[in-house]
Amino acid sequence: MKIAVHQPQYLPWSGYFDKMDQVDVFVLLDDVQYKKNEWQNRNKIRNAESWQWITVPVIYEFGQLIKDIKIDNHGSWRSKHLKSIELNYSHAPFLEEHLPCFKETLSKEWELLADINIEFIHRIKEALGISTELCVSSSMNIQTASTERLVDICKGLKADTYLAGAGGAEYMDVDLFKKNGIGLEFQNYTHPKYPQAYKGFQPNMAVIDLLFCRGKESLDIIREGRGK
Repeated sequence: MKIAVHQPQYLPWSGYFDKMDQVDVFVLLDDVQYKKNEWQNRNKIRNAESWQWITVPVIYEFGQLIKDIKIDNHGSWRSKHLKSIELNYSHAPFLEEHLPCFKETLSKEWELLADINIEFIHRIKEALGISTELCVSSSMNIQTASTERLVDICKGLKADTYLAGAGGAEYMDVDLFKKNGIGLEFQNYTHPKYPQAYKGFQPNMAVIDLLFCRGKESLDIIREGRGK
């Protein structure tokens, strides 16, 4: 069995789902420290000029785990996100097909950031047609840290292969996988180009950009970036 592990991000990019598509189980790492100004509470969508951020406001204290981060619901961020999607993708050919999912999800008043992230990841996975099983790390009660945590997650799921991100060798103890009889692979992904809602291709958008623009072709396009 091959697994991968990644923090639950907000509307992740295509490379996130490429990694998911390559494994049997994809573990959503929600019990590690939240990192400010990264991808856990924001992502990028296209607009007529280039791109823009859509950000979930959070109530954050240093050292908190991702699963404990609360959303700041005092403003109207959910309606703003939906309006930004509808406005900027109004000419995207598959917007109407997938918009109900976003309307439904953003109609709920979420308390925790991890919960909305995981809900969107589940729904996008299904829309793309990825069959990989999802697992949340906090349900596994792993107490170790760093590479040892990843190894213990592999052991807990009886995985014999771990798929790491492209830069994983820079921060992991790669020998620890070998010592525990676990194969180690690294994702090799180059963002594929596809027709977007506006001229001038912008890479690394939230995967919804691809889904709205290419519909059922989206997973095949994601796979085109593999191994290049």
